[in-house]
Amino acid sequence: GYIQACRGLMISAVCLGFFGAIFGLVGMKCTKVGGSDQTKAKIACLAGLIFILSGLCSMTSCSLYANRITSEFFDPSFVAQKYELGAALFIGWAGASLCIIGGSIFCFSIAENSNSPRRGYAYNGATSVMSARTKVQNSIPDKTTPKHFDKNAYV
Repeated sequence: GYIQACRGLMISAVCLGFFGAIFGLVGMKCTKVGGSDQTKAKIACLAGLIFILSGLCSMTSCSLYANRITSEFFDPSFVAQKYELGAALFIGWAGASLCIIGGSIFCFSIAENSNSPRRGYAYNGATSVMSARTKVQNSIPDKTTPKHFDKNAYV
């Protein structure tokens, strides 16, 4: 029974992680989908909550399985095959921790966005190297400007 509970929790963690990733992509500022910055911040916070929930499901599943393994391992009356904690449990705990940390970072993105408005920058127009050179050349007349260009002049 506990194995089925662990499987169900892990499947729900994977599904929640998938939907959290979709909401996270929509909620990022670099995408054009999702509306205004305030709406994107709310979507990013929702993605963070989903990631935290996914991490908690995964952490619960790994911990439930590890508790059962250790209780059977140290039980002297248990005569069936005994298992030990494997690398998959440690990877599960690490992944769950990363999901919880990433979800909390997504949740804090709404607080950062609402407290500080985005600074606007004034557009001063494009300047190129050639326009800067022609301004300098026009201000200082140069008598040695070549009139004929060689075939390798632009290489």
